[in-house]
Amino acid sequence: MKDNGRRDYTLISTTLGPTNGVQFNHYAVFMENHPRYIECGIAGERSGLYYTNVNSYLTEGELAYIVNNSVSQVLITSQSRLAVAREALRDCHRVKLCLVVDGPSEGDAVRNLDEATAIFPDTPIPNESKGWAMLYSSGTTGQPKGILRPLADTPAREMTPLGAAFAKFWDVRRGEICLVPAPLYHSAPWAEAGLILSFNGTAVVMERFDEEAVLRAIEKYRVTHVQFVPTMFSRMLKLPPDVRARYDLSSLRYVLHGAAPCPVPVKQAMIDWLGPIVHEYYSATEGLGLAMCDSEQWLKHKGTVGKAVYGEVRVLDAEMREVPPRTVGKIWFKTAHPFEYFNDPKKTAAANSPDRTMSTVGDVGYVDEEGFIYLTDRESFMIISGGANIYPQECENLLVTHPKVRDAAVFGAPNEEMGEEVKAVVQLMADVKPGPETEAELIAFCRRHLAHLKCPRSIDFEDDFPRLPTGKLYKTALRDRYWKGHSSRIL
Repeated sequence: MKDNGRRDYTLISTTLGPTNGVQFNHYAVFMENHPRYIECGIAGERSGLYYTNVNSYLTEGELAYIVNNSVSQVLITSQSRLAVAREALRDCHRVKLCLVVDGPSEGDAVRNLDEATAIFPDTPIPNESKGWAMLYSSGTTGQPKGILRPLADTPAREMTPLGAAFAKFWDVRRGEICLVPAPLYHSAPWAEAGLILSFNGTAVVMERFDEEAVLRAIEKYRVTHVQFVPTMFSRMLKLPPDVRARYDLSSLRYVLHGAAPCPVPVKQAMIDWLGPIVHEYYSATEGLGLAMCDSEQWLKHKGTVGKAVYGEVRVLDAEMREVPPRTVGKIWFKTAHPFEYFNDPKKTAAANSPDRTMSTVGDVGYVDEEGFIYLTDRESFMIISGGANIYPQECENLLVTHPKVRDAAVFGAPNEEMGEEVKAVVQLMADVKPGPETEAELIAFCRRHLAHLKCPRSIDFEDDFPRLPTGKLYKTALRDRYWKGHSSRIL
């Protein structure tokens, strides 16, 4: 990373200029994990601008939606994403300039980043102020939503209170080397890389996740701090034992995971492999609160995603009444950091309690007597079958532990008699053939470990899933195939 992209933020702040009635100055970054990515985000951090890191796998229509919805006036992209960006910009009339980090200029509207910044000094701009990332939710339950927080009243080069809290609880130390195996457009990898760099550390960013390449990078760069999602754990654990033993992972001090519930056997296997250095967090892009647990706490409370360390947790029923310990309800946080969904007051209101003191992202779970949080599922994926409420996450977590299963998704499918039935869609390991025998084996496996009503009545097989490199599954897309032509109760 260049020294903080000074020319970049001079250009961007000059280009945006007066907003002519637009609510604020904003730009968007649309590229793969690229050497210039972090530099382009730091430009906004030091010039008082909002910026959005856009999912680099979006189509031109999806990109245009976010660029327009975020009121972006500058789009920064790469040569590999330029074709998609060009098509999107046909519908983005507010955009004044497109900057390409590694491609030639194409007239005044599309400029090479270095050429466009060459006329500016490489000294700090005179009015440095703190900017902020306005990231978008993944859109798994509808159109993505821009998560807007007020700009922090802190100097541009100082850490915000929210950043300082995450640095503390993620135990970020000076001079560490972190590995980023996930896309930088996702909130957690972006936050981790930024925190490590702000402590004079080094971020080793992978172009894409690969099980063995992760182990190779840890050994080669003597990585001390790394963040994964549970799907990555599962894939690394299914490497042959001799491959896992081939690499020296002794430099690791802190292994962090989050973004989705981790199956208990998978988490146990990771601790057995790497030692008690595996830490879990539970939060959201909204930053409404943070729960944490280390290996020792998890081993005493298996299945927990942590205990609130930033913001107070509440579990409430449908009437917004607090429920007793170990009673399932919707999880709310006494909001630690205010946010709203940009230009969407209805969704903002739905995510907040009427008095705006608490907020939620729609997760369902319970809290034990010591305050440790356990997730059962997303509210939107609860199955109602014959009047019984079924949370499919438990079955999903079990299936991925089977040696023949690479990935699994469980959700409700239409059933004339019961309303819904439990359906599983499975991605098998490369050497396993799909068919009735494999289906019967997996259903029997589920029934040995779970009550029958929680188990799939049938299993379909897919070669791949609509899952981002972050590991987050777009389960809605799978479920919608089964509800086409039916009236789904789930919005």
